Amino acid sequence: MQLNITFRQFGSSDSLKEYAKEKVERVNKYLDRAGEAHVVLSLERHLHHADITIHSGAWVLRGREKSEDMYASIDSAMDKIEAQLRKYKEKIKNHHGRERVHHRQGLVNNLKVRHKVFELPEEEVLDQAADSAEALRSATPEAAPAAEAPAQRIVRTSEITVKPMSVDEAVMQMNLLNQDFYVFQHAATHEVCVVYRRKDDGQFGLIGVHAPPNAG
Repeated sequence: MQLNITFRQFGSSDSLKEYAKEKVERVNKYLDRAGEAHVVLSLERHLHHADITIHSGAWVLRGREKSEDMYASIDSAMDKIEAQLRKYKEKIKNHHGRERVHHRQGLVNNLKVRHKVFELPEEEVLDQAADSAEALRSATPEAAPAAEAPAQRIVRTSEITVKPMSVDEAVMQMNLLNQDFYVFQHAATHEVCVVYRRKDDGQFGLIGVHAPPNAG
């Protein structure tokens, strides 16, 4: 397995590299073909983040975790990946070599969806900005400029390659990524769809994006 380890916001550590390598290579007992793995270790707001991505044939597995200790974060991220691997071990092995090919594959390979994770300012900051703007308007109602709300902060950005698959396979891929949604192309209808996990009952939902009909 090819393994890449990246350190962000703190210095590289040989002991962490060796520890992450040992943990990631445990997936070999589940997979016949684990091609490459990417580990990103970062420090943010005094929390240690571990983001581990493993590619195995057509499937992508991911585990993310944060804690006050980087070794614990690596452990928890890999625990998430191994839990999904135990669940889907046979399906992953049986799927190798059965990737679908159809006349729109070239287009699909070029279709990517950008996924941004951002955080909004705290309510207290928004309230303070509103109070300041109101005070300024009261003091100089004619000259007071409009107050600008604090900007949102982008936490991370990633790109998702839209692949043709069945709804069941999309749910499986979503679970392997430990996410609550997944964007894919429906293998039968060729629609771009989103499968997601419902918060209220734990069931799954499906959103289809229909292409508009050709004008006259």
